[in-house]
Amino acid sequence: MLFVKHVDRRRVRSESVADALKSRNVLAGHTNVRRRSRSGYLFVGGYAILLLLVGIGPAAYALKLAFTSFSGHFTGFTNFINTYHDFRFLPAFEHIGEFMAIWLTALVVIVIGVSLVIHTLSARVSATVRFLFYLPAAFAGSAGVLVWLFMLQPGVSPWDFVLRALGYKTFGASLIPSNLPIVFALIAFWTGAGAWILVIHGALANISGDVIEAAALDGAGPVQTALHVKLPLIKKWIVYMLIVSFAGGTQLFVEPELFSQTTRGILVSNAWSPNQLATTLAFMNDNFNYAAAISIDLLVIALICAGLLVFRTRLLSED
Repeated sequence: MLFVKHVDRRRVRSESVADALKSRNVLAGHTNVRRRSRSGYLFVGGYAILLLLVGIGPAAYALKLAFTSFSGHFTGFTNFINTYHDFRFLPAFEHIGEFMAIWLTALVVIVIGVSLVIHTLSARVSATVRFLFYLPAAFAGSAGVLVWLFMLQPGVSPWDFVLRALGYKTFGASLIPSNLPIVFALIAFWTGAGAWILVIHGALANISGDVIEAAALDGAGPVQTALHVKLPLIKKWIVYMLIVSFAGGTQLFVEPELFSQTTRGILVSNAWSPNQLATTLAFMNDNFNYAAAISIDLLVIALICAGLLVFRTRLLSED
């Protein structure tokens, strides 16, 4: 009888200790959650402040300028209509459309293709190849343009034989208007593709090895695995690349502006892209309201295209 009572006391004591440990673990869990939430709020708060200062604030000010006159009176869509009737407006948007079609197509086809090939290489070889592709991204935009000014100069360029084979014997011949979207797309791809290869390769590296092995056991070859297994799993990263690249591409400025200054505006206009046209209107014609209207045009186009991609591909949906 005494032994049974002793056992019961030990059982009660052990259950009390277990309950205390559970309570302590619950409290520790709540504490960790609070700490993580505070850290999250801290990081998001910093980003929100910067977004407000350098993103939403300037956009709101541009929106105000776009719908008002120089004297501050509300003018409705007058500024948008007047900029549309500017003889440089439609050509500038046509130029940027041609540039974007070439550049985004090259990004999707080449970046994803190269990333898929690199993913099949050994770790050491893959790291070396990724580093080589990333090297051009180390150049600032202006430095990259200067490199390409040298590359496109027949008689000086190391690719002189290619330029002459294409019939370009002078610098002006290589910069004819029909070549400019291709030239600017080459520059943008050369300086930006390496960084996107790193991003896409990182997404591929997160694919579970079990999934790849299961595909191989089912008889899928490298091409089938890439098309039917890897690509669907990194679809959101591809859409993210397109959204960011589209938003950046519409802001094309450095490349055509430096080419324009180099050729003194003869071969490349100082209003070749919408961003150049807005800068010209603002700082040469002192018309910030027209410039703001063009910037809002670009913002609306980028938001519409990004929204279509997000909703059509369900980018923000949880898996």
